[in-house]
Amino acid sequence: MTYTGEVEVGGPADVQVAGDLMITKIAVGEMNNNAYLLRCNLTGEQVLIDAAAEYERLLELIGADGLARVVTTHRHGDHWQALATIVERTGAETVAGERDADELPVPVDVRVQTGARVRVGSCELEVIEVAGHTPGSIVLAYDDPDGIVHLFTGDSLFPGGVGKTWAPEDFTTLIDEVETKIFGAYPDDTHVYPGHGHDLIRLGDERPNLAAWRARGW
Repeated sequence: MTYTGEVEVGGPADVQVAGDLMITKIAVGEMNNNAYLLRCNLTGEQVLIDAAAEYERLLELIGADGLARVVTTHRHGDHWQALATIVERTGAETVAGERDADELPVPVDVRVQTGARVRVGSCELEVIEVAGHTPGSIVLAYDDPDGIVHLFTGDSLFPGGVGKTWAPEDFTTLIDEVETKIFGAYPDDTHVYPGHGHDLIRLGDERPNLAAWRARGW
């Protein structure tokens, strides 16, 4: 079946293989959060991005092979409602951005900044700090062997715009960082996996809209 990135709360997961990494997307919770289970096809090691809600469903998704680590993209509660239980049940290492780590409900084992690497077996995710939605929001980039970059953006970037901000200066920070660190760094065929809703299948589809996003202020 073809991966679409279109999932619904209570519905099935969507799965695609990107080189040696299998990406499983599921929607959970009252705010339709996306959680992503990444599995190295060579070693079987698994990493979860955002233990957002519905720990029972997430544990079922993780299965008997266990969880090496769980990454939280940012401090907002809808992205970590299941975190404490997932960590307790799996013993997973916790990873989060340096400037958001103290706001999470569990101790953070690894506090990351731009340039850090998060392992998924033989695969590797690069950390990019993108401030604005929160001070310590992070984006995770995986460059697959076919040359396609896969970006897990939390609430920093969605199809149609950047994430919500609560002050003009925060919006300016976010749009500046999204423009330079994402659009300025990655090619048009980059695939974006956001914290809510459908994927942005091609980053280049939104590149012409950056000026309009900046002008409208959200």
